[in-house]
Amino acid sequence: MITNTGYNKYQNNSILTASPQELTLMLYNGAIKFCNQAIVSLDNNEIEKAHNYINRVEDIIEEFVITLDEKYPVAESFKKMYDYINDRLVEANITKDKEVLEEVLGFLRELRDTWKEAMKLAKIPKNKDTTNVTE
Repeated sequence: MITNTGYNKYQNNSILTASPQELTLMLYNGAIKFCNQAIVSLDNNEIEKAHNYINRVEDIIEEFVITLDEKYPVAESFKKMYDYINDRLVEANITKDKEVLEEVLGFLRELRDTWKEAMKLAKIPKNKDTTNVTE
């Protein structure tokens, strides 16, 4: 059996050197990946695998809730959204309902895409010469 030790080292190094913003993006991507895997597992009638993948998505959502900075008013809105997603994940895990997982997947993709856009906007250099003021 061939191991992907080079890839694993690269992945570990990526995580260790990532900014908090990049780590958040990685978590969104991980949640999307696990949600997709849960859907495929349900399609293949692999109930235990689906259960495990759904639990991994729940763990990521829980991490998002734990790390919310409540000093910002938007944190309460995010908490409500994460709570809703988590409730839907619990329901999907109990009922093994693929449609509920697809709904969650849509929310996760929207959150990830919004986060990516915010990261891009944060990197835009501020134009220092916006007023043409002369001394």
